[in-house]
Amino acid sequence: MSDEQPGVPESFISHLIELRTRLVRASIAVLVVFIVLFAVWPGPAAIYDFVAQPMLNALPSGSKMIATGVITPFMVPMKVTLLVAFVLALPWVLYQAWAFIAPGLYTHEKRLVLPLVLSSSLLFLAGVAFSYFVVFGSVFSFINNFAPKSISVAPDIENYLDFVLMMCMAFGLTFEVPVVVVILVRMNIVTVEKLKSIRSYVVVGAFVIAAIVTPPDVLSQLFLAIPLCLLYEVGILLAPFFVRATQAPAESADESADSSTTG
Repeated sequence: MSDEQPGVPESFISHLIELRTRLVRASIAVLVVFIVLFAVWPGPAAIYDFVAQPMLNALPSGSKMIATGVITPFMVPMKVTLLVAFVLALPWVLYQAWAFIAPGLYTHEKRLVLPLVLSSSLLFLAGVAFSYFVVFGSVFSFINNFAPKSISVAPDIENYLDFVLMMCMAFGLTFEVPVVVVILVRMNIVTVEKLKSIRSYVVVGAFVIAAIVTPPDVLSQLFLAIPLCLLYEVGILLAPFFVRATQAPAESADESADSSTTG
């Protein structure tokens, strides 16, 4: 007797099994990286010290961060280590996502898989690195210099982690703008000409988003808004190349015929 429920297509069950397999493979990769970071090198404490370094550099000499919870000194470094493991395993995780949808794509569409996986991973990591090495220093210095002299600044490690995660996520997603633009153009949701025509609205939206996400200092807002605008332009420049590289033979033949007719 079959275990399948009546009325459920076999293809749907096979898709669920494939999805489960991809999720398990992605989870195993994150777990392996986490174990290496935790047990081999460099360890949760060293990872958190690295993440906390921009704040420590902005604090007065000899100042330290505090932990107000009983198990916070253990749990927060563990969370940071898990998040770092996920970021390092991100290329494999994204590949599993694309491998799941690849069977439903045409051959010419599969040419996008490797470039998009690599570019998405690299751009996200570039956004995180930009926020850590460039933005955090100016933001934390501004906040600590603004604080009254009667206040002893001693940030809680859990609150600091929440802030860092929010900023890293904001910049990581911001750096994905070229990928989003390329996908929208390739799926014929919007044209390059339309993207160029709404450029002014995108600039305004970029500064509005920066004002909402970043702390209330002009420098950090510029650090988010300007890259967003520049990466939008990069996406517009790259979109036509991706469209041509992933066209079906019929589409390419139609475009050649149209060009010869107009010529």
